[in-house]
Amino acid sequence: MTSSSHSPAVELAGVRHLQLVETEPPQLTVEQTAAMNRLWEGKTASNPSLFDGPVVVCSALEWQDKHTVTLTWYRATYRLYVLRLDPVLAVSAPSLFVSVAQPTDDGRLLVGRMAPSTAAPGRWQLPGGTLEPPAPGAVLGLEDLRRHAARELTEEIGRTLPAQDLALWAVTRGDKGNIGVHFRAPACRADVLDKEYAALVCAERAQDRTPELDRIAFVGSPADVRALGGHTADFLPLLAARHAGTEAPGPTPDRR
Repeated sequence: MTSSSHSPAVELAGVRHLQLVETEPPQLTVEQTAAMNRLWEGKTASNPSLFDGPVVVCSALEWQDKHTVTLTWYRATYRLYVLRLDPVLAVSAPSLFVSVAQPTDDGRLLVGRMAPSTAAPGRWQLPGGTLEPPAPGAVLGLEDLRRHAARELTEEIGRTLPAQDLALWAVTRGDKGNIGVHFRAPACRADVLDKEYAALVCAERAQDRTPELDRIAFVGSPADVRALGGHTADFLPLLAARHAGTEAPGPTPDRR
């Protein structure tokens, strides 16, 4: 039986416009820095492929009107996330990530299982990933998120689409406050998606690289998600239900 390893995600209903504003990162104490480095060393010892690359961290989310959300963010690296695990010195460091809902022409969604070498081995999710910050001084906007989502689709399942073909579909807030911006791609036949993924796997292995997703599948409902086996990203059951048109009414968003 499949179960999510996280609390269920909540859709931020009605978001049509997303504004992103950069701020300065918080200052960690000496004790927090030491704990972060110790935890990161432990993580990389068990998974040497982990890379301390740049990431976008959310610091605040505010509703401007019923369709517009402003997300304040700052620059950090992946090792900050492990500090969330410290029972005493933990910091709130919600991530900002994108994903792509790739439907098939028979009404299902493509999902992928994260490879053992990734930060979340065995987790089923939509193609996507954590957002990287732009160059210093550059502004981060929704179009940057759209381009990043298109790039993840290519890198993870071998499907190349113009970024403008991806429509903003949903925004979720999940475990640890992580914000997901989910785009929807045009429908495609499942056999075409299978062939594109197989070609990607072949190309990656030819270069002695491990694909980020070690398996793909197609789901049409939350029941299909539960039948996958293993654990799932917190947002996946919610978006599978949304895709199937069976989602239950969620809580009224807090627009304070």
